[in-house]
Parts: sequence; C-alpha cells; structure tokens
Amino acid sequence: MNLWERFLNMSRKPRGILGTLMLNRMNGGRHAKLADWSMGIYQGNPAEILDVGCGGGRNLSAFLRRYPEAHATGVDYAPLSVKKTKSKNRAAISAGRCQVVEGNAMSLPLPDDTFDLVTAIETVYFWTTIEDGFREVYRVLRPGGTFMIVNELDGRNGNGEQYEKIIKRMRTYTGEDLEAALKFAGFPRVRVIHHNNMLWMCVMAGKI
Repeated sequence: MNLWERFLNMSRKPRGILGTLMLNRMNGGRHAKLADWSMGIYQGNPAEILDVGCGGGRNLSAFLRRYPEAHATGVDYAPLSVKKTKSKNRAAISAGRCQVVEGNAMSLPLPDDTFDLVTAIETVYFWTTIEDGFREVYRVLRPGGTFMIVNELDGRNGNGEQYEKIIKRMRTYTGEDLEAALKFAGFPRVRVIHHNNMLWMCVMAGKI
C-alpha cells in the first residue's frame, strides 16, 4: 500500500499524522461544500442535533451557527476524531451548547427519543451493518425527527468502486439501497435527493 492509499484509508478511522491530515481535509474543501448543500435541504428548526461520525467537527460547528438556540452532540469511534472535534468546538462546549463522545454507530451511547435531527455525513460507507446502525438512529431520534444521510458518492454506475478497492471495508450505496435499509430499520418515510451536477446524494428519513 503506497502513501496515497494509506492516506485514503484514514477516512475510515483517522489516527496518527496521516489521520490528522485527513481530518483537516474533511473540515474543508468539497467535504464542507457537500455538508452545506445538505444543510440547505433540511427545513426544520432542531433543538437537539446529533452528528454520527463527526470527524473533524466542522459540521457540528456549522450546525451550531445555523441554529443558534440548538444543542449539538457529536459521536465518533476514532479517539483522534473526538479530540479534533472537541478542539474545533471548544467554545461551544464551554458554553454548554455542545458535547462530543466516543462511541460506535452500532451501539450509540445515548438515550432514546432525544434528537430532532441526526446526521451521518460521509460515514455510512464504513458502518459494519447499516441496518443495525439505522435502528440505533431510529432509537435515539424523537418522533417527528429527521435522519439525514449525506454521501459524496451515490453508488450509481459503480462510481465508488475505485475507492472500495483501496479503502478497507468500505462500501458505497445507491439511494435505493439506503431506502430499503432505512425502511427495514423502521423508518416509514424516505426521500432521496441527488445533486443536479455532482454525484452527491442526500437521503432524508422521518420517524413518526
């Protein structure tokens, strides 16, 4: 595995120097543009927000700016990501508007029926079993809440295969794949939105 391939593998679970560089990359560039595009699609006014796979913490910061009365929680299974997110959101944490915890999407260390909005931005590629992760999100989401999945690759025409060959245990999904898994996990309402010019995809699922 060459240096570039080692760097790309840091997207799954960042660690060390390469992981720090990957988290910096996640906090800017097209990743930030992708997240902002999806935030424009969501039309609610959440009081409690959860970002699963919070990475470098940039998206939590963006949500806190967009919703100044909201409280935001970040979860990530990579200790380096938790550290980076805490640093990025230090002021909000001190003000009591943000918390960051280490945890796995398959078993979220959070109470039932808590969040109005749960996001998974550029992360479900790496979840062990998406159905199990989606059931966990359903559990912590309040009735009437929204689960928003955002992927840079929409899985159509094999557009993620080149990365699947390089990044260990990565899997890309089509909108149809995610819709079926979400409904299996209990979400009755699912909407798939594709970007007009990019391969970006946003999937919105509601809990009744």
